[in-house]
Amino acid sequence: MKATTCWTKGMSLNATNNRGHEVVMDVPEGKGGTDLGATAFELCLMSYSGCVNTIFNMVATKMRIEFDALEVDATGLQKEDAPTFTDVEIELRINTEASDSKIEKCLENTLKLCPVGVLFHQAGVNTTYTIKKLQMA
Repeated sequence: MKATTCWTKGMSLNATNNRGHEVVMDVPEGKGGTDLGATAFELCLMSYSGCVNTIFNMVATKMRIEFDALEVDATGLQKEDAPTFTDVEIELRINTEASDSKIEKCLENTLKLCPVGVLFHQAGVNTTYTIKKLQMA
């Protein structure tokens, strides 16, 4: 796995995973950028949310949990002007008929397998999780 970033102009750059996928990164106008994309720091949090969503989906498939909506919010907090996240709150919202205990077990297994979450944990970031079951339409 390899990531490459190429400066384009100002504070803006393109990041690629060298498999043909590219993301524009920048900083807000107030910090000298032109706000053309998410910051690298924001992408870290977006990656955590995406990883939990992806791995939960994979685990749910194996556990035969069917759903028609799955959303994951990751909220990063920095206490006392820390240079990085000190805490992350994950809220998983799912529309399913599966039991609460089955969803909780799926999330438990997800957290063991989510590589981005493991990385945050190893970095000492305190992470809390909540599950909200949406109403079936």
